[in-house]
Amino acid sequence: MELELKRAGLETYEIGGELALTQEETTETIVPDYCPDIARIIKTEGNIFLHSRELRDGKAEVSGTVRVTVLYTPDGEGGIRTLEFAMPFTVESDSRAMAGCTHLTAETDTEFLETRMLNPRKVFTHCKLVTRFTGYQRIPLEFCTDIETESKLCVEKRQEQQHAILLTHIAEKDYTFSEEMNLSPGRDGAEELLTSQVRSVVTEAKIVGSKLIFKGMFNVGLLYRTAEGRCCTSSAELPFSQIMEMEGASEGAAASVQLQLTGTDFQIDSADDEGRQIAVTLYFHATALLRAEQEMTLLNDLYSTAYDVTYEAAPLNLTSFCENMTRRQTVREVLEIGVVAESILSLSANCGAVSVSRDGEGVTLRTGASVQALYLDEGGVPLVTERCIDVVCQLELPEDCRITARAVCADEVQGSLGDRGIEVRFPVDFRVEATSRVKKICIAAAKLDIESPKEVNGAPSLVLRCLGKQETAWDLAKKYNTTIPTILSANQLEDEQNIPREKLLLIPRKRT
Repeated sequence: MELELKRAGLETYEIGGELALTQEETTETIVPDYCPDIARIIKTEGNIFLHSRELRDGKAEVSGTVRVTVLYTPDGEGGIRTLEFAMPFTVESDSRAMAGCTHLTAETDTEFLETRMLNPRKVFTHCKLVTRFTGYQRIPLEFCTDIETESKLCVEKRQEQQHAILLTHIAEKDYTFSEEMNLSPGRDGAEELLTSQVRSVVTEAKIVGSKLIFKGMFNVGLLYRTAEGRCCTSSAELPFSQIMEMEGASEGAAASVQLQLTGTDFQIDSADDEGRQIAVTLYFHATALLRAEQEMTLLNDLYSTAYDVTYEAAPLNLTSFCENMTRRQTVREVLEIGVVAESILSLSANCGAVSVSRDGEGVTLRTGASVQALYLDEGGVPLVTERCIDVVCQLELPEDCRITARAVCADEVQGSLGDRGIEVRFPVDFRVEATSRVKKICIAAAKLDIESPKEVNGAPSLVLRCLGKQETAWDLAKKYNTTIPTILSANQLEDEQNIPREKLLLIPRKRT
C-alpha cells in the first residue's frame, strides 16, 4: 500500500545563467558647424545608459547608448570646448544561454574608450564594452514533511529541520528623479556645462506592508565653464527615497536593490542670472531582489520493523547562507605628472572587474581603479594624467560559499597639488554577495508491502556493539530492525545525543 505523505510547496527563484560578453564599437563623428575646429583632444568621457533588456526563448538582449563627451582645445581660441554624440549599441547572447529564465539583470561598463582626431572637423571613437548578464528561473520547491500511517504498521521516520533562504520576489520599475543643485559656495556661476558624473548608492531598503521603500544618494559631479571662460567643478549629494510595489512580500524579508541609469539631463536654470542653480533630472531603472528566511521540515528517511518499505528519494538544493556586505578600502596615491600644475580641474575614478582568490576561509578581492586627473599646467594648458591603482580587500567567509563582487567609487575623488604631483584620495566600496548551498535528500514516494511481513527468524534478538565514527542512532536502529527508543531504554539513556561512541551498546530487536 502507498503510505500517505504530507507534502509542502514553495516558490523561489534561482540563477539560471550567468554570462559576460565583450564587444567593440567604433564611429566617426563630424564636428558640427557651430563648434570650432579641434586643435587637440584632451580627454574622452562616456556615460552608459541602458534602455531595454529582453529575454526571448533563452536569448538575452540589451540595448543602450554610450553618451560620449570629447573635451578639446579649439583651434585659434583658448579654454576648453566639448563635442557630444551618442553611440548606440546592442548586446545579444547565444540563443539558449538563458534557457528557462524569466527575469534578466544586466550591467554594461566601458573597458576602453578613446577618441582620436582624423582632421580638425572629424574624430574617430573606439569603445570596448563589457556586459554582464544574470538570468533567473522560477523554481517550484516540492518536498515531503511528514508521513501518516497506522501504528500497527510499525513505521519509523526521520525528519530534519533545515534553514533556507529563498529568493521569493524579483521586481523592476523605472523612475524619474528631479532636484535642484546649487553650485559649490565660493564658485563662479556656470555659463556652459561640460561634463557630468553620476554615481548612486542605496543605503536602506525595507518592506512595509506590500511596499518596498528604498533610500539612497546620488553623487553628482559637474565640470563647467564660467562666463569668463574659466573651468570649474562642483559636486553635490542628492538624497532620494522611492517606493516599489511588492505583493505577497513578508515583513521580515531582506531586500537588495540595484540601480541602472537610463538617462540624465542637466540644465542651467534660465531664471538664475548668476548660473548657480542647476536643474538635475535623472532617469533610472531599479531591480529589487527579495529574500526570505524559511524553516523547513524535511522527511528524509523511513523504514518499518514489520514490513518491507520501498521509497523514492529526490535531491533538494537550498541556499542555507546568504550575506550581502560592503567593505570600504581608502586609496591614497600620488599621480606623478612631470610638470608644474597650476590647478586641478576634475578628478575621476572607475573600477574594473573584481577577481576573487581563496585560501581556506580567507578571501582576497582585487580590482584596478583607473584614476584620471584633468589639470592646468603653469601656462594654463589643460592636460590629463591617468593611472591604474591596484586595490585589495581581505575578508573572512565560509570555505564553501560562492562569492560575487563588484567594486565602485561611489564618492567624490579628493585631490591636492604637491611637490611630486597630484595626491588623490578616494574610497573604493567592494559590494559582496556570499552564498552557500546545501543538497538534501528527501522522500518523494513510498510503498509498504503488507502482504509480506519481514522475515526475522534466525536474526539475533540482541546485538552488542559500539557506535561507529560516522554512524548515528538512526543508522543502528534501521540496520538492526529496531527503534531509537528501544536502544535508549536498553542502555538506560535519555537522549540519543548522549550515546557514547566508546561504550558497547545493547541493541535488542524490536518485538512486533
